[in-house]
Amino acid sequence: MSRFPLFVFALGLLTLAALLAVLARGPNPAESAFPGVNGKIAFMSDRDGNYEIYVMNADGSGQTNLTNSGASYDYESAWSPDGTQIAFHSNRDGNGEIYVMNADGSGVTRLTNNPAVDGSPGWSPDGTKIAFYSGRDEGHAQIYVMNADGSGQTRLTNNLREDSGAAWSPDGSKIAFIRCCGNNEVYLMNPDGSGQTNLTNTPYSEGALDWSPDGTKITYYAFDAGHDIFVMNADGSGQTNLTNSGASDQTPTWSPDGSKIAFNSNQDGNGEIYVMNPDGSGAVRLTNNPADDSFPDWQPLVAAPTPTPTPTPTPTTPTATPGPPAVGGIVDLLAGPSDPAADASGSSGDDYAALITAAVAAGAIGLAAGGWYARRRSRF
Repeated sequence: MSRFPLFVFALGLLTLAALLAVLARGPNPAESAFPGVNGKIAFMSDRDGNYEIYVMNADGSGQTNLTNSGASYDYESAWSPDGTQIAFHSNRDGNGEIYVMNADGSGVTRLTNNPAVDGSPGWSPDGTKIAFYSGRDEGHAQIYVMNADGSGQTRLTNNLREDSGAAWSPDGSKIAFIRCCGNNEVYLMNPDGSGQTNLTNTPYSEGALDWSPDGTKITYYAFDAGHDIFVMNADGSGQTNLTNSGASDQTPTWSPDGSKIAFNSNQDGNGEIYVMNPDGSGAVRLTNNPADDSFPDWQPLVAAPTPTPTPTPTPTTPTATPGPPAVGGIVDLLAGPSDPAADASGSSGDDYAALITAAVAAGAIGLAAGGWYARRRSRF
């Protein structure tokens, strides 16, 4: 047999080997999302004589003072999107400023330093920015934004009314905020301050905004007949009273998984933290202290990735002879997974059949060509 048929024969075998290597890798895994899971709840309390930031588990247990700052007040806590830091408002250095600390209360760092009051921090969903209010320019509150390290402080709103309470949408495309005075209303704007739009237009005042994790709803409290918690669609439609308890219900905050809303209320005679379902049902009291507990904020945690199981190699039985495998044996070997629909890339049994057909055809062509050329050479 000359070099030409040997080459064609080898080409067919190499084609089979390459296809075997491809199929042995198995289906391509799909990308997994990492949804937020419910962590701790931060809140403000004066149970130790002055307002401090505390955290507790989602069931109310493990209540712990994080700030322990003495005579100052610390409040308006806001968890970072990854749940590792808390931004907050404090006057510990003599003036109301924005600070940030680690989730355990360590590493307290001052971000703003201005004679005016800076407050109500709100993180961008990517964790790189913090929106806040400040009265530094005309003496009345306006919305500003800065980098997470305090640099690049930039004014977003510029009008003669008071703007505060900035809350970033989960997709980062909008910032909701409160505009007063006269009547506090919920407004929406782009992250650069453009496109400011009134969402509520009601006869009563609103405050304490929070977006649902999927970005479709906004909760707030309203000074209507009482102080009740409302929810509305992100475009301002569908405004619905959730509590209507006759008590003062304020500062709602969504759980990261969207299944609960925490809030503070005096419905049992004292300011405490409660949690309820998103439709207002099933309210449960979490704190029980003679002091005032308020301003809850829920820690988002990143779900641990699901471990990828290690595939178990399929044992192979060595052939009795070292020669090339029979075509039928290769077809059996390349038959593909028992459940082709499980292939995340969308491969099916037809895909494997096509590969097998091509491989067998290539090998068969090589074998046939080699045999034909050898017989032709033997005649001359």
